[in-house]
Amino acid sequence: MLNVAVVVGRLTADPELRYTPNNVAVLSFTVACGRSYVKAGAERQTDFIDVVAWRSTAEFISKYFRKGNQIAVQGSIQTRSYTDSQGNKRKAVEIVADNVHFVDSKASQNSQSGNSYPYPTDAPAVQEPSSFTSGSVDDFAEVESDLDVPF
Repeated sequence: MLNVAVVVGRLTADPELRYTPNNVAVLSFTVACGRSYVKAGAERQTDFIDVVAWRSTAEFISKYFRKGNQIAVQGSIQTRSYTDSQGNKRKAVEIVADNVHFVDSKASQNSQSGNSYPYPTDAPAVQEPSSFTSGSVDDFAEVESDLDVPF
């Protein structure tokens, strides 16, 4: 069986972190996703997808994402039934997030939100090896080979 869901969209509200009675972090939020097609003469439709995240994923989202930020969510679809306050039976369909990712660049978020986007500043920067950043062709040794390369 396969149950995989991937959505990319914008958060419709600031995420609010809560904790269960057993002190497990949980976060529910909604992602606005534009449909990939448009009917002739109509405007693009938007779907509002409910997402729930647990534990460290929930804490990560609450720390680094705000209303309007783009987010990529990968998870699985879950359905549940409940009875509302008027006694009506209801069904909820949501994505349970396994992984989330930043979509916008830090620079684009800073320009949109007045430098208030909380990208992690403690994350290590990706650095190229010094031979690639300051090297020249002379820094590479020529390799001779008897291998028959197919290209």
